[in-house]
Amino acid sequence: MLEGKELLDKARSLSNRPEDEIARGCGYVGPSGRVLRKSFYKALVEAKGYKLRNTGRPGGRSSRGRQAEFKTKVHGNGNLLIGHAYTRKLGLEPGQEFRIEIRKDSGAIWLMPLNGKELKPKT
Repeated sequence: MLEGKELLDKARSLSNRPEDEIARGCGYVGPSGRVLRKSFYKALVEAKGYKLRNTGRPGGRSSRGRQAEFKTKVHGNGNLLIGHAYTRKLGLEPGQEFRIEIRKDSGAIWLMPLNGKELKPKT
């Protein structure tokens, strides 16, 4: 995701395109491919030199949305979803490929990177 002068220059060069294309072109896309509009607009405002306060919601509640619970369940269609909070924590990026290994003795599912690079979890 571009920031600062790089963001402003790239956004300016794409200014004749729809907003979602500009945001995508500047790297504001989530793991599912969804455009991260709020992050994009916030970065644009900050790149223009405005400092935004981190204002929480009334009553001291955070506006951070759902928090990772470190649990999931198998959906009705048989899929098992690993959310963005977990892929971000592992430093995974869109397009990375993995081999899935099943460890029947422990019931564990392992993701083995196909490119041979070791995963480096973010702390």
